[in-house]
Amino acid sequence: MGSNMAECHPVAFRWPMKAKLNGAKLIHVDPRFTRTSANCDIHAPIRAGSDIAFLGGLINFVINSERWNTDPFFREYVANYTNAANVINADYRDTEDLDGVFSGLLAYTEKPEWPYNALTGQYDNKSWQYAGGPVGAGYEGKAATAKSGEVKGQQPQDQQPGMQAAAAAKPTFESIVRSLKKPAPNKDMT
Repeated sequence: MGSNMAECHPVAFRWPMKAKLNGAKLIHVDPRFTRTSANCDIHAPIRAGSDIAFLGGLINFVINSERWNTDPFFREYVANYTNAANVINADYRDTEDLDGVFSGLLAYTEKPEWPYNALTGQYDNKSWQYAGGPVGAGYEGKAATAKSGEVKGQQPQDQQPGMQAAAAAKPTFESIVRSLKKPAPNKDMT
């Protein structure tokens, strides 16, 4: 969708071509007719800018299809191996709820006597995130930027007396990395 894979990614395009040889139907969704379109079974020339509506229609078709409701493998695959089961933050509001804009639209007023709020054209996307569990207890400090914690003119830590206890109190690299990892999103398998 939206890519001329045959010309821009020819090495990767061999896999869709191999799938086509094995019976797969290829659909190219792009406003332009390109070499990729020529190699596919169906070219869907959508209007530029309507890609999100097209994808929403595909998702609606999948969820309301007979196969979704009757084939346990298909439903299990979509629920477990795509992000369809992920729960979105409860603060998120869609365009239907907010008169054509998404939640988080930033507004400002230049002067108090100005009667209108102007829009900055930017969004605060915190409400767009997946709803997740709390982040586990991790390292809350900052990582040292010195290479291996070395200081010029000092002996290595393992050779300095009394430094073993201080080294044991330092956070490990693993705890720092784990503190940066986002929690897994909540899932609703229905």
